[in-house]
Amino acid sequence: MKTAAMLDGLHILDLTETQGLLCGKILADMGAEVIGLQKPGQPIADCYADRGKHAGSLDYTSLAGKDLFLRLIAKIDVLIADFKPGYLSGLGLGFDRLSQQNPCLIMASISVFGQSGPYSQFKSSELVSAAMGGQVYLNGEPGRPPLQPPVPLASSLACLNAVAEILLAVRQRHTSGKGQNLDISIHECTADALDHALVQQKYLGKTAERTGAFNWNRSMQVFPCRDGHILLSLFHQWETLVEWLDSEKMVGDLADPKYLDEEERRKNLDHIVSVLEKWTLSHGVDELVETGQAMHFPWGKINTIPQVVEDVQLNARGYFIMVKEGNKEYKFPGAPVKMSASPWQVNPQLPTAGEYNNEVYRNRLGLSQEDIDRLSQEGII
Repeated sequence: MKTAAMLDGLHILDLTETQGLLCGKILADMGAEVIGLQKPGQPIADCYADRGKHAGSLDYTSLAGKDLFLRLIAKIDVLIADFKPGYLSGLGLGFDRLSQQNPCLIMASISVFGQSGPYSQFKSSELVSAAMGGQVYLNGEPGRPPLQPPVPLASSLACLNAVAEILLAVRQRHTSGKGQNLDISIHECTADALDHALVQQKYLGKTAERTGAFNWNRSMQVFPCRDGHILLSLFHQWETLVEWLDSEKMVGDLADPKYLDEEERRKNLDHIVSVLEKWTLSHGVDELVETGQAMHFPWGKINTIPQVVEDVQLNARGYFIMVKEGNKEYKFPGAPVKMSASPWQVNPQLPTAGEYNNEVYRNRLGLSQEDIDRLSQEGII
């Protein structure tokens, strides 16, 4: 007997187009029915973030489309959107109007700067979000210009926060019987994830700086090896590390008793790094990681993307799934958590534009096939 998914029975309408796409994908993986509603003729936006969703189409800016949209709102639990603040209200489809149609509606609005404030109408992008939220400033080499993050961290953080807020709002609705309006700011979610940087600034008056290959407190650094790169700890089990280097005749002057003092090591960090770099370059990555882990060093291999795909640990835990697109199959990321009682049930099918229209308009709203064909010809759906 198949175990019910944790969000089985939760119906979600997803209007996201760019930075909010991941939110609906996660909820779909958790078992919710997520209908990605796009403008007629618009292709699927993102094969990764749209996987598991059902694709419907509707021009809700038209008079007939607004009527259908309001009828749909009455039959769903959650609406997700990532439009510029005021866009839906300008169409007469703001939260106040929608909640009249469905008092239990939970509406999650993901926007760059939130629905209010002096920046709310700024034009933006993923990189602008990362820049103004502080991520870009901390990324790069000391003394050199900051670098953009390699992946869309800002919007991913916002989508994860949006998922949490939606689930909390669903729980609250069980007791209150009412929905609510959720305002998720990518800017705030990005700043919230700066970890030590904001704390240092506020409480210590110290501005965090870019540290390049070091981590923020310079306790770990990326080093080159013969066949790749490794992340090494610089202060963990120092005496054991010195003994290891000494056994290979590569310790240099690091056996000097002065380096037993951590402050002394920090003062001479550049020299220590130069000695360690000569040592790591004489070894392969896997050799150092395996030996270091056996000695309880918290070291890790810097995997390339192909190596992540083939990672033994990820594959042993069944992280990757095979996703179908027509007659082709692709290896995709799957569920990032394991749950014994209500496991994620990842849908391996990629949606195609408008594929869910009959389910939405005939089975949910009771439209005839004649009506559906007419609306399609008119470009409404």
